[in-house]
Amino acid sequence: MRSFQISNLKFQILLLTLAALAGTSGCAAKPRGPLAYVTNERDGTVTVIDTSGDRVVETWKIGGRLRGVRLSADGRTVYVASSTPSGKNYDAKENHVAAIDAGSGRVVKTYEVGTDPEQLEVLPDGSRLYASNEDAGTASVVDLKTGRTRATLVAGIEPEGVRASPDGRWVYVTSETSNTVSVIDTQKDEIASTFIVDSRPRDAAFSPDGARAYVTTEIGRTLAVVETLTHTVLRTVPIKNSENGVKPMGVVVSPDGQRVYVATGRGNSVDVFDTATLSQLARVPVGQRPWGLAVTPDGRKVYAACGGNDANEVTVIDAATNNVTGHIKVGDGPWGIAISRR
Repeated sequence: MRSFQISNLKFQILLLTLAALAGTSGCAAKPRGPLAYVTNERDGTVTVIDTSGDRVVETWKIGGRLRGVRLSADGRTVYVASSTPSGKNYDAKENHVAAIDAGSGRVVKTYEVGTDPEQLEVLPDGSRLYASNEDAGTASVVDLKTGRTRATLVAGIEPEGVRASPDGRWVYVTSETSNTVSVIDTQKDEIASTFIVDSRPRDAAFSPDGARAYVTTEIGRTLAVVETLTHTVLRTVPIKNSENGVKPMGVVVSPDGQRVYVATGRGNSVDVFDTATLSQLARVPVGQRPWGLAVTPDGRKVYAACGGNDANEVTVIDAATNNVTGHIKVGDGPWGIAISRR
């Protein structure tokens, strides 16, 4: 009897130990930091990264050519712009904005927009979605509650970048062939103003207080600094060339508003600018063809989606030192990136 009791006790201890180990393993696997969502345009996937440990936690197979990506304010929904993959005959079913449940990775709804949507934006209050339709030369305004298109606005030739001011009052749409930025008044969903920048504007970002906007120009190789009160270009900052030739693409502003980060495309770097002086503080070498950029909510790390054929990575930059601290392998052709607030 005593031998059986000892054996039974050992068995119980073994079960408790295995349970404890399983619990520890589960905790370790659970994401702890804000999540980064990366669109991979060549394989139609979204890579999910835990920014606390800079590791891939999930890969979602969505389909289509995925580029622009935004999050709902609560982080529960990931919106991605989908279009027909390069080299394939146009398919209307592939051209839309997909709403993905962040918990399951499933597409829960699609919103019809124009042809070849590239970028998109969701207002801070979650009421509307704005998408640039590159081939159509328009910007679609969609009511997220009803799913209906509220307006289709002519927004220059080949519109691409779409960004809303922090208060949701304005939406800037950059158009690469007309070299214009169209300003949408979100109270009326009308074009309120249009201004010219250097050749081939690609992306825009607002300062946290909404007083300024920053627009990258790919061929002009400049960063336009815009006063949003009058939608006027205050200054144009040259982006220094490199051996590979810079092609400014993505742009993002730090949460404290003190830094602007610019992806240089084929320049294979991220340039850092001081917003007070507009002087360049650093040029950080990253992976091949950095495109989309994002900053963690605490401002400590900057992520660059590098979609060159030999890269397919997200490069991680320490914002305090402007040094690269990691390279995260993702899907084929990383393009856009967005990070949750929590």
